Amino acid sequence: MADRQEVQLTSADAEAIRNLKQAITDGKHWYVALLETIGLWRATEEIHNDRTYRYVIAGEAFDWLLLAGRLCETVDGLLPEDEKLALLFRGKPPVEMAEETFRELIGSAKYHQYLNYFYGITVEEALILAVQEEVRKEKRVSGYARDEDVANEVHRRIYGKTRTILLRRFRQDKGYPYLKTVSLNELKEFAYWLFKYRLKHCEKAKVASDTRKGLDWLDENGISRRLINDE
Repeated sequence: MADRQEVQLTSADAEAIRNLKQAITDGKHWYVALLETIGLWRATEEIHNDRTYRYVIAGEAFDWLLLAGRLCETVDGLLPEDEKLALLFRGKPPVEMAEETFRELIGSAKYHQYLNYFYGITVEEALILAVQEEVRKEKRVSGYARDEDVANEVHRRIYGKTRTILLRRFRQDKGYPYLKTVSLNELKEFAYWLFKYRLKHCEKAKVASDTRKGLDWLDENGISRRLINDE
């Protein structure tokens, strides 16, 4: 495999980073400055420090926290460490902000893509984890079960087919090779594909119930979803 090459930032994105540093230095709250920079950002994918950052999944779902983490690296030392970690690892912003303000700062297009990512990937992954906990509790009383067995059972309960079958179909749809390992970027894309598969193939009542289960799992595990007005 050829070595990945560093992708040069566009002049607009490089300027956005310079403005972020200057805004924080001038006293603007770092979170507000960060959101403004996200609103200006243009690259949907880049390679930085030998890592591929894919900010938009399947052309529809915006991983804003991935971009936030990338931008926070550029102003390392200027941010309160506890606030930065709370945002990046638990989705908890450092200041109260109305949803409309958040939308205005990052822009309407990115906001809609952010919603796609939240429901299509964050909630979908939470649903899988919630059902995984249920399956593992059941397996404890019947003896040892391999992780592959658990994963296949989890996906069968949610989607009606095993993970092995679904992953093969996903890769066929995308034209990806069937490898033994799955990269983080591919896992996110797979989760979004599963979300769309569930909407298309599962009964509406089950779709609603399973989505609620994923949202409840996020709440129970202290992962913030307060920017989403879904009540």
